[in-house]
Amino acid sequence: MPDPLVAQAAAELFPNGISRYAVGGLLVGLGAVVIYVGTGIAAGASTFLESTLSYVSDQSRFQRYVGSRDWRVVFTLGIVLGAAAFAATVQSGVVTTSLYEPGTTGQTYELAGVTLWLTDVQPWRLFVGGVLVGVGTRIGKGCTSGHGVCGVGSASKTSLVGVATFLAVAIGTAQLVAALGVSP
Repeated sequence: MPDPLVAQAAAELFPNGISRYAVGGLLVGLGAVVIYVGTGIAAGASTFLESTLSYVSDQSRFQRYVGSRDWRVVFTLGIVLGAAAFAATVQSGVVTTSLYEPGTTGQTYELAGVTLWLTDVQPWRLFVGGVLVGVGTRIGKGCTSGHGVCGVGSASKTSLVGVATFLAVAIGTAQLVAALGVSP
């Protein structure tokens, strides 16, 4: 029988249940394992740009990715196409599942008979956020997927510190933004 305090804490942290998070986590973990077993390289999205630049630049910093750049392009295209497939099927309502609940910070619209969702976040904020994330992944020597999934999974001290830092900054930023009353 589960501890009532643990059950209450879980209910407060996950008011819609944990199944969607568990399924997502299992799929992300499985993907990381497949990539590692298939290539011997930990999966992470932040090296995509550098590996892509190896197609057009002879600089040694980019050439170290020549052997892995093709699967990194496929990996990144899979992320983008997977999101597009999700939007076109589940998010649009063509496929229904209890694992998905529509967001509240966007609008739906019709495109070629498919209902899609568009965020209310202003484009300049998305751009600035993207630049900050890019700079952060460069300074942090990797992204949240690389450190959070593969690094923590392999007990890397650098990744453990990195993930703790990511979370502290993200939580602090979210609290500051909410306190300032900033909305999308």
